[in-house]
Amino acid sequence: HENIGLQSQPPLEEQNYGATAAPVGQGPFVSKARNSTATGDYLVAAVLCYANLINFMDWFIVPGILLDIQKYFELSDGDTGLLQTVFILCYMLAAPIFGFLGDRYNRKIILGAGIFFWSGVTLGSSFINEWYYWIFFLSRGLVGIGTASYSTIAPTIIADLFEEGKRTTMLSIFYIFIPVGSGLGYVLAAGMADATGDWHWAFRITPCMGGLALVLLILLVPHRIQRRIAAHRALSISGTIRVAAEKPGVQRTAKSTWCQDVVSLTKNWSFVWSSLGLAAMAFVTGALGTWVPLFLYRAQVVQNIVPPCLQESCSSSSSLIFGGITIGTGILGVITGAEVARRLRKINNKADPLICATSMFISAVCLYIALMVAETNILSTFIFIALGELFLSVNWTVVTDILLYVVTPRCQSTAIALQILVSHLLGDVGSPYLIGIISNAIQATHAHSFRWSFWSMQYSFILCAFVGVFGGGFFLLTSFFIEEDRKEAER
Repeated sequence: HENIGLQSQPPLEEQNYGATAAPVGQGPFVSKARNSTATGDYLVAAVLCYANLINFMDWFIVPGILLDIQKYFELSDGDTGLLQTVFILCYMLAAPIFGFLGDRYNRKIILGAGIFFWSGVTLGSSFINEWYYWIFFLSRGLVGIGTASYSTIAPTIIADLFEEGKRTTMLSIFYIFIPVGSGLGYVLAAGMADATGDWHWAFRITPCMGGLALVLLILLVPHRIQRRIAAHRALSISGTIRVAAEKPGVQRTAKSTWCQDVVSLTKNWSFVWSSLGLAAMAFVTGALGTWVPLFLYRAQVVQNIVPPCLQESCSSSSSLIFGGITIGTGILGVITGAEVARRLRKINNKADPLICATSMFISAVCLYIALMVAETNILSTFIFIALGELFLSVNWTVVTDILLYVVTPRCQSTAIALQILVSHLLGDVGSPYLIGIISNAIQATHAHSFRWSFWSMQYSFILCAFVGVFGGGFFLLTSFFIEEDRKEAER
């Protein structure tokens, strides 16, 4: 690991964040220290990946049993969409707060408190009955606050542990657990509802997994993680580790206020345009993640593949299939995106935003075709939804890597928090609710029927394809500024 070295009196803010570095040694002692630290770094990354899995399982438990919840609380499409909107809204508003705290205070403590909080609230929500639907809405908002603490801070720890080559690989692994966790959330929710006949049990598994994550965090993650500051990287020369900060002409990173960090980020056009592109991604994924299982169910009812749900516990086959698609396409998409980006960067400095733009355009086309064939061919619908999700997943690691190399390390938590705020505010905060109220409005103008229930959602979903095209345009704009902003961040 390249960050090991004797620190030559780092500035106060770095001392607050960092751990004591390994002493300078020579020969086999240096090698042992490197191997030991590298093993520890991979263990920390493994714990963070496991917690990220649980994080996104909790996100998508509700969409996995959305039909059961809609019937239990007697919610309209608009109210049902609002359920996920409340979750994302609280997540979004809490993210900047945790970004501020993550750049200034101990990140391990913040992560541990977040895991404990959201796991406890998730468990508590499993005991809410039909008379207190507003408490269920409130509980989803509180879970959103807890998960914000994790999603904002965990990527910055991985960025600090690994240098650029390994960082992309480790972030790829970390972000694989977004689609894997999302898919497992559907599978867990649908499977527990089918096995027990009671959807409440879907909320009682992840809190136990969260408890294990908290124990692993306490035991394996160091109390302080060394910040990755370019001016203080240790360089290994002729078997001896020297300190880059001792070189003449290297300036220390000045301490700045949160407001100054925010102002500098708004002038970083690569950050701005990529955040808007991520907002378009969030809009599409938020709408799809919430409504696709219900949309597929209605399509199958129209085609007489499954009977209408009239009993207490509804069929969860669409959630199980969609969960499997999400896991498979997510893993393949994240790995493919990282590998394609790694190869193309060698020949084109603008490769990352161009990859994101291309994948957004292709995804939009695939989703549009999936909507058009849903009424007549359910197999083709599954195939094109899978392709749409595959190309969306290509972007997860690439977008984060863009942020990490166009933003200086001292304000990366703030940058991630602001990107979360913008992408969710303009993205999946409103998209599930918007799709729901458009569907309600269409149904209100026609007599109730299963066919119109399907058509109303089909027509409202078309909006996602157009938003995907806009997202591709935002990533194209990012490519015009990426080289200059990267050089500025390195300076």
